[in-house]
Amino acid sequence: MAQLRQEADPGEAGLDVEALDRLDRQFARYVDQGRLPGFLVALSRGGRVAHLTTYGRRDVAAGLPVEADTLWRIYSMTKPVTAVAVLLLAEEGRLSLDDPLDRHLPAFADPVVYEGGSGAEVRTHPAAGPILIRHLLTHTAGLTFGFYYRHPVDALYREAGLEYSVPPGKNLAETVEVYARMPLQFDPGTQWNYSVASNVLGRVVEVVSGQPLDAFFTERILRPLGMTDTGFHLGPGHTGRLAELYGETDDGGIEPVPGLPVHGRPRFLSGSGGLVSSAYDFHRFMEMLRRGGELDGVRLLSADSVAQMTRNQLPGGATLRSFGAPVHQERGNDGLGFGFNVSVVTDPSRTLAPSTLGTYGWTGVATTAFWVDPAHELTVQFMTQMRPKTLKIFPELRRLVHAALVD
Repeated sequence: MAQLRQEADPGEAGLDVEALDRLDRQFARYVDQGRLPGFLVALSRGGRVAHLTTYGRRDVAAGLPVEADTLWRIYSMTKPVTAVAVLLLAEEGRLSLDDPLDRHLPAFADPVVYEGGSGAEVRTHPAAGPILIRHLLTHTAGLTFGFYYRHPVDALYREAGLEYSVPPGKNLAETVEVYARMPLQFDPGTQWNYSVASNVLGRVVEVVSGQPLDAFFTERILRPLGMTDTGFHLGPGHTGRLAELYGETDDGGIEPVPGLPVHGRPRFLSGSGGLVSSAYDFHRFMEMLRRGGELDGVRLLSADSVAQMTRNQLPGGATLRSFGAPVHQERGNDGLGFGFNVSVVTDPSRTLAPSTLGTYGWTGVATTAFWVDPAHELTVQFMTQMRPKTLKIFPELRRLVHAALVD
């Protein structure tokens, strides 16, 4: 078991110590106010950890502190790992990003798009074209989530038992078959809508590789990168290091809530949000991307694949706000494009928080976040375990980190 450690003096690494102290104090304040259970934040420059802070509790009731080796449910930060898996198969010629999805998953042949009606009276028309693998990687396939409550197709997902993406008791293959029966919200490639697409990609990885998703991740990504604390369930001796999951209460406090089952191999292997990881492991994943697909002499992906993954793939330089479905047309999506399962800063003058052109990353529903700023050779991760209702910390986190950059 490896543990993240500070390796460089922050001042020598081009970070302002007073600004870092302001960052730590701000999030410690949230813990002291009972709004977060605890957190870990780490900044690295040029691959060396130059700031590492842990504060608060990984288990409030038990009084167990957040430590550098604490394990976290990273939820949607799983999606970039799934993108890497797909790109590995593409580099080997076992699939193409322009393959029609039904070449690998026949249930998605002849997709239809919602036109009107509800229940048994739903009206659809044939999609203008097939769903491609790249549509899944960029969330432009026309799929959705049932919990949006914004579009009639969202309601159809809920009626099919997909409010939380997975019908009770189903595995990945069975769940994806249910997705395939749903009409699309829009023609593939014509809008951006964050969705269950990465679960579909996970099933594509299984079919093309002939391996269960967890086995493929371990053999092809996690083990080569030395990510021994990352997986879909806890390994031997890991249970006591897992942070408890909390939810925000109506009065702004926190309370324990159920999380994805990770104490044994889950029936459903989610390429969208199933992984548990440590700060050390995710640091290695970020560094592999920052270094163009290589880490410690291990070449996982080509530099070209990483470049494709981490640049805006939306047509005409569109942003998440301009190209997004109505639910995503919010101020926070200004200045952000989308690559393969990561957002990408395309116009820092328009982003909600200060940022650098080309910065890419993603977040998780339990208020975890990571980003890579190639121009500053900077990687950042923030780990906690709180599903929010009103507390929105990411713009504040980005502002405080940006203020700490000296050069």
